[in-house]
Amino acid sequence: MDPLFKNFLKVNLDLERGYVTDNGLERTLHSFSDSYVELVRTGFEQMLSDESFGPDEYERLTDIEFLDRETLRSYLQAMYDHLFNDAPEQPMPPG
Repeated sequence: MDPLFKNFLKVNLDLERGYVTDNGLERTLHSFSDSYVELVRTGFEQMLSDESFGPDEYERLTDIEFLDRETLRSYLQAMYDHLFNDAPEQPMPPG
């Protein structure tokens, strides 16, 4: 996983900021360079396609716990859709 993408997750989707779903993350991300936006897009695509990436790995990066891989995958797909496919709302991680 690219270190810049890990940093994106740690800074923007951690325990403190991951629950802020005011849709500011999409605007913020797309204010950066096209190359950085593409790096984040690629990072999400790699996470979603990596069968070995699961709740433990995500928790190490963000301090947010998911009970199972399916819930994590659904959340990551919804976040990807919000950031890159015009899904209207930023998803909320589990409470």
